Amino acid sequence: MLTLMGQPRDEVDDLVAAWRSERPDLAIEPLQVLSRVSRLARHLDRARRAAFASHGLESWGFDVLSALRRQGPPYQLTPGALLRTTLVTSGTMTNRIDRLAAAGLVRRQPDPQDKRGVLVTLTSKGAEQADAALADLLAAERALLAPLGTGRQQELAGLLRELLAPLDARQLPRPSAAR
Repeated sequence: MLTLMGQPRDEVDDLVAAWRSERPDLAIEPLQVLSRVSRLARHLDRARRAAFASHGLESWGFDVLSALRRQGPPYQLTPGALLRTTLVTSGTMTNRIDRLAAAGLVRRQPDPQDKRGVLVTLTSKGAEQADAALADLLAAERALLAPLGTGRQQELAGLLRELLAPLDARQLPRPSAAR
């Protein structure tokens, strides 16, 4: 079924119509955008979990492996840098590193710059799993975005950047320049 503007109807249209009927006193326009973003996030989460699971990974594992992979050779970071990248607590990160090391995806090495510190290094097996999972994730994401076409995808990316940049700037800690 199409809406008045020739667009397909979705469940958010029904949700908005119901709220307009029940609460005509409220300006519910934000629901038209943000309810769709929320629903899209759920679809993306399912696609991410499926892409990662097919490579024996969970989302958190991919987050750590991909943070290391993006560093370029020698594919290593301190646990503290991984904390800042993945926004988890130190205890959570220690547990994640332990589990990834037990699976042979990362290894701990002494940090030559800091005798008390360690570096977490991506193994070749970890790089292979991260690369394969990323390829599957990108295929799933392309499928999710396919109805828009390239130009409209770029337009949407720009609009979302406008919304997210100020929110991220207020809420995310910035890594220290000295590190």
